[in-house]
Amino acid sequence: MPHIIGHNYIGGARSAAGNITVQSHDASTGEALPYSFMQATIEEVDAAAQAAAAAYPAFRNLPASRRAEFLEAIAAQLDALDDEFVALVTRETALPTGRIQGERGRTSGQMRLFAQVLRRGDFYGARIDRALPERQPLPRVDLRQYRIGVGPVAVFGASNFPLALSTAGGDTAAALAAGCPVVFKAHSGHMATAELVADAIIRAAEQTGMPEGVFNMIYGAGVGEALVKHPAIQAVGFTGSLKGGRALCDMAAARPQPIPVFAEMSSINPVLVLPEALQRRGEKIASELAASVVLGCGQFCTNPGLVIGIRAPEFSAFIESLSAVMADQPGQTMLNAGTLTSYAKGVQALRVHPHITHLAGREQQGKQAQPQLFKADVSVLLNGDPLLQEEVFGPTTVLVEVADKAELQRALQSLHGQLTATLIAEAGDLQTHSELLPLLEQKVGRVLFNGYPTGVEVCDAMVHGGPYPATSDARGTSVGSLAIERFLRPVCYQNCPDVLLPEALKNANPLGIARLVDGNSHREPI
Repeated sequence: MPHIIGHNYIGGARSAAGNITVQSHDASTGEALPYSFMQATIEEVDAAAQAAAAAYPAFRNLPASRRAEFLEAIAAQLDALDDEFVALVTRETALPTGRIQGERGRTSGQMRLFAQVLRRGDFYGARIDRALPERQPLPRVDLRQYRIGVGPVAVFGASNFPLALSTAGGDTAAALAAGCPVVFKAHSGHMATAELVADAIIRAAEQTGMPEGVFNMIYGAGVGEALVKHPAIQAVGFTGSLKGGRALCDMAAARPQPIPVFAEMSSINPVLVLPEALQRRGEKIASELAASVVLGCGQFCTNPGLVIGIRAPEFSAFIESLSAVMADQPGQTMLNAGTLTSYAKGVQALRVHPHITHLAGREQQGKQAQPQLFKADVSVLLNGDPLLQEEVFGPTTVLVEVADKAELQRALQSLHGQLTATLIAEAGDLQTHSELLPLLEQKVGRVLFNGYPTGVEVCDAMVHGGPYPATSDARGTSVGSLAIERFLRPVCYQNCPDVLLPEALKNANPLGIARLVDGNSHREPI
């Protein structure tokens, strides 16, 4: 049995000053696991934030290569977490062993990706406009710009990815890469998992000589507000519900010094199935789409929650095929009892709506989520009914049939911001509906062609973000190397002596990084 003590992580030490404990549970049975955790007191939240603030000056001024070594050490520690660890994660989340093993690899891979970003140096965004003393009518001063970490970052763990979007997940990796110490709020659904991952991070910090306080973690309910409002915290990363993310945004905006919240929240990820594709491979699309809807019990940010097609015999046949496949899907255990309760409420709201028809799925009862398929009248979407705008987190999707191209455009225009949109189409469909891509570009962060959104590659080009309410800031992403930019800010140096400039901006370019010099890209000294 893993050694877990349940104390908060503050400034390189463990702390248990309070008297309130919270319990870890087996997600499948609901029974209490033999692990309890000390809820952080207000004083401990303050100490964690202060520890991060104390670590910030030294951490951000480390050479990027040193931070890269730290991230690579974390990756190695994560890879070393053994089968006993995997078994514990499966008990806390009900996610299968293969899924956890794959997610562990994704999590360590994220750390290594950001280490690569640090080593190549493009994250600095270095720009140099050299002095032009002879310019007329006015000379130009020497101006140099690069980016630094914003300061301590509060990160909130996600329930559905206990590794990749949690303790050592994408937000933590991006913040550490940017030079920002982290205060992590452990998710109540997998606190034992969080502790073992935090231990791995601390071991890596000690191995690579990182300052104490570079990573801190607190447990408990109700401690998030004090963390977000703490004056030392300079940004927030969050993955979760629209209600939770919006609450954090409002708290952060109401501070004497407002700070940004990068929240990934609610998305129904529309899938458009076009006529020629349905004519050629309708049954195959139905099978593939059903598999995407029920994958991981539908507990993905990118779960396809809305399917739109144009009225035609091909779409009617597709509805029949999809209904038959969805009717055969078995129930699955969800992450925790709270998630199941929320799912059941969402399904019931769809069932009782007068303009939504239930097509397939067993009655929701017991401890497992039953996959469901519904069909909504297009008026529900066009009238802005919030029921079709907010995700039902679980293995459910809703079909909408539109009359023609014009109604399809109106339906898409009525949608709120999304993480993804998918076009299932043949070449002829894309030519006939050439207006769709420009429209979808305004609505989503990622457009897929003939694929399914449940699957997010961790790489340089990935965007896991989108217009509100998919995220609180559509200019960023929570997955992929661009995620580092959320926790950086630009600083400009005017007529600064070369000896005082950061390495990335010195004339000799000792780091050998690509820089924009007088409007042209250069790696050479200037």
